[in-house]
Amino acid sequence: MQPQKQQDALNALSGGAVFSGQTKKRGFEALMEKITGVLLVIFFVLAIILVKLSSK
Repeated sequence: MQPQKQQDALNALSGGAVFSGQTKKRGFEALMEKITGVLLVIFFVLAIILVKLSSK
């Protein structure tokens, strides 16, 4: 039985772990994920603040 084309595309893009949580990030990769999340929150908070200030 051959895998479907969709499965091949998803595996190619995600490295094989398609939203399954099978791989746990460790070390540098985990640190970068946490830093990225914090920077994302800071960015959106600042963007909302700037929108509020510019509308006055």
